[in-house]
Amino acid sequence: MGEFIAFSFVMLLVLAAYWSFVILPRQRMFRKHNKYVRTLSVGDEVITAGGLVGTLTRMEADRGIAYVQIAEGVEVKVLTAALSRPFDPEEVAITANLGVDPTADQRLQQRGTSH
Repeated sequence: MGEFIAFSFVMLLVLAAYWSFVILPRQRMFRKHNKYVRTLSVGDEVITAGGLVGTLTRMEADRGIAYVQIAEGVEVKVLTAALSRPFDPEEVAITANLGVDPTADQRLQQRGTSH
């Protein structure tokens, strides 16, 4: 009987650790992304998960679809889940140099941006 209680206690600890290290961070990221997508409006510059940079031209939030203009006369249809973050040219330039420029990480931290 004592072994069963000890085993159950250990399993509960493992389950709690899994929940706090895997499930909760994913839920937080999901909520943060949903909040970001809800704040988007036509004309915002965005970066997609695939790395495309463009301007949001319209959004069908109920269907989870966004239309992004990536060049003059070229509009792509993407999932709202693929809208990664707002486009900030300075942040992109700093991030691109993280492995090359020794001061890039410091400049990124000064901006208050995490990578």
